[in-house]
Amino acid sequence: MENRQQIGKKIKDFREFRKLSREDLAQKANLDVSQLERIEDRGIVPSLGHLIKLSRAFGVRIGTFLDDQESVGPAIVRRGEEQAGYSFSTKNEKAREHLNFFSLAPAKADRSMEPFIVEIEPSNQSDYKLSSHEGEEFIFVLDGQVEINYGKETYQLEKGDSIYLDSIVSHNVHAAANQHAKMLAVVYTPV
Repeated sequence: MENRQQIGKKIKDFREFRKLSREDLAQKANLDVSQLERIEDRGIVPSLGHLIKLSRAFGVRIGTFLDDQESVGPAIVRRGEEQAGYSFSTKNEKAREHLNFFSLAPAKADRSMEPFIVEIEPSNQSDYKLSSHEGEEFIFVLDGQVEINYGKETYQLEKGDSIYLDSIVSHNVHAAANQHAKMLAVVYTPV
């Protein structure tokens, strides 16, 4: 919960530093004011797409809101020391996201890529909501099976498979066969 509140606090601090009202930031980032209020005040973590929109509205990289510290040199994360997970929310507060993100480079300053270990919980959902954002993603399946809806196509990936995609195309990543899955995801977003 502390990480969730930290993201909202950083967004609120940036907004107030830039002397923007919630309404101004929501309009600039193409979000609902109520969504921004939930992020800042209730610790709801925005979806990855919304976090990217917020970072672009501020002109900063998305890691700015996820970082605890910064290091100019290389960032090393030892096995089992991944940063506490983030479960990104969607605009629909009742929709439950099944992706838990563990940051692999929170200490690296000025990075252009965001590497994550992503644990995917099984879901009984059959109508997956597609989202899009600027940038690119590389996904490598570490365990289980992953299904990716990408535009009008559907891709099944198994352990050892990978996909490199343009994030601007509407997409959704979820566990296949209602089983737990785990993947390495590297997200690039231009500032």
